[in-house]
Amino acid sequence: MPPHNTTVPPGPVSRFFGFPLLGQMRRDYLGTARHMHSHYGDAVHARIGPEHTFEFFRPDWVREVLVEQARNFIRWERGTAVFAKVHGQSVLVTEGDTWQRQRRMLQPGFGPKRMAGYAQRMVAAAAQALDALPPQPTQTLNFEHMVTQLTMDVVLRTLFSQQISDSNRAEALAAEQAVQVISRAGMEEFFWPFSLPDWMPHKWSVRSAKHMLDGLVRRHIRQRRQATGSEQSDLLAMLMAVRDDSDDSGDGGALSDEEVRDQCMTIFLAGHETTAAALTWWGYTMAAHPDFAQRAQDEVDQILGQRPPRYEDLPQLPYLAQTLKETMRLYPPAPSLISRRALRPVQIGPWQLPQGALVRVTPWVLQHDARWFPEPERFDPERFSSAGQAAQERGSYLPFGAGPRVCIGNLFATTEMTLIAAMVLQRFRLAPGSAAPPQPVLNVTLRPTGGMPLQLTRRQNLA
Repeated sequence: MPPHNTTVPPGPVSRFFGFPLLGQMRRDYLGTARHMHSHYGDAVHARIGPEHTFEFFRPDWVREVLVEQARNFIRWERGTAVFAKVHGQSVLVTEGDTWQRQRRMLQPGFGPKRMAGYAQRMVAAAAQALDALPPQPTQTLNFEHMVTQLTMDVVLRTLFSQQISDSNRAEALAAEQAVQVISRAGMEEFFWPFSLPDWMPHKWSVRSAKHMLDGLVRRHIRQRRQATGSEQSDLLAMLMAVRDDSDDSGDGGALSDEEVRDQCMTIFLAGHETTAAALTWWGYTMAAHPDFAQRAQDEVDQILGQRPPRYEDLPQLPYLAQTLKETMRLYPPAPSLISRRALRPVQIGPWQLPQGALVRVTPWVLQHDARWFPEPERFDPERFSSAGQAAQERGSYLPFGAGPRVCIGNLFATTEMTLIAAMVLQRFRLAPGSAAPPQPVLNVTLRPTGGMPLQLTRRQNLA
C-alpha cells in the first residue's frame, strides 16, 4: 500500500489520463471499487481525465459527505444528466431551491399517514399475483419476473388507481423490458463524458423504450385530467392537488403539467424497480437458508395466520423485517453510484478536497466490510435485531442513501416489501430453482444474471 499522505489519499497511477481505470469501472464497477479499497485503503484518489476523484470507504467519512457536510456538495452532473433523459426534472434529478420545493411538496404523499391506504392496494396486488400462479403443488418460476410485475402493479395502483389485468398485461411486459433496456443503456452512459443523440440508428431500442414509458405515463395523466366527477386518493391526485404555500409565482404554487409528468415517471420507475430487486434477492436468501426462512414463516403464522396482512401488523413482524434488511445488506438494490461534486474546498477526515472534486460512495463495499459486519458474506438476520442494530457503525448500511437526499420513498418500499414477503411465506416454501448460485450484475440496480429461478411449494400440500 502506498505511504499515507495527509494531503492526497493514495490511489492508482493515472496512466493514459485514467481511461484504463474508467474502462475497468465500466466492465466491473463493484469489483473495481472492492479492489481499490483492499489495495489502497479507506480513502482513494485517482485522476480520470481532468477529474480529481475520491472514494471513501469509512462510515464516518461517508457520513461527513452525505450528512454532516451535505450542503457543500451537489450530485454528480453526469449522473443526473443521464437520469434526466428519462425522469425529466423530477425530485430525483433537481438541485437547490427547485429540489427543496419538490421535496417539500411530495413528502406528505410518502408519510406514515398515507401508508395504511397504500398497504391495502399493495396487499390486493400481491393477492392477485400470488393466487394467479399455477395450482400445482410445486413449480419452478422466474421469481425476479414475478415480483417485478407485482411491484409494477403496486405502483400502478398507488400512482394511477389502475392495475395489471388481461387487457393491459402486454403493456406491462413491454414496460418491464423497456426498463431493462434503459437501465443497461444508462449504466453504459455513466462512463462516457457525453451521450450520443437518441436519433442515431444504433440507439433505436433505447429510443423505443423511452417512448413507450413516456407514452404510458402521459396517457394516465391525460385520462385523469379528462375524467369528470371522479375523485381518487392516489399519488397522481396528490401531485395534481399539492400546493407550495411559499410559492408566489402566480400559479398558486402548483406543479406544472411537465413537473407532474416528471414526478410520475420517477415514482413509476423508482417505485417498482428497486423494490423488485430487493424482493428478488430476498426470495433467493430465503430459498438458500431454509432455517431462517422457517423462523420468519413461523412469525408470520403466529401473527397473521391465513388472513391478509395490514399496515398495523408490520411492527409485530420484526424478524421478517430483519431478513429483508440483511438481504439488502448482502445485495443492496442500489449498490453504487452515490456520487457528489464538491462546491467548495472541503475537509473530509484528514483529507482536503479541492473545489470541484468528485466523490464516490459504494454501499456494496461498505456493507461487505468485515470491520462493520463480521463474516460479511454470511447471511445473518440477527445483525438487524435491536442489539445488532445498536452495535452497527453509523454510515455502514446505506440501502436508501443518507442525509437530505435519502430516498423519499423508503417507508413506501419497506412497507411494500414486508407485506409482499409475508404473503409469499403464508403460501409457499422456497427452494433454489438452479444448482448454480445467481450472479449479480449491476445495471443501475443489482439484478441476477439470467433471472432468479426459484422452486415454490404450496404449504397446504406439505405434511
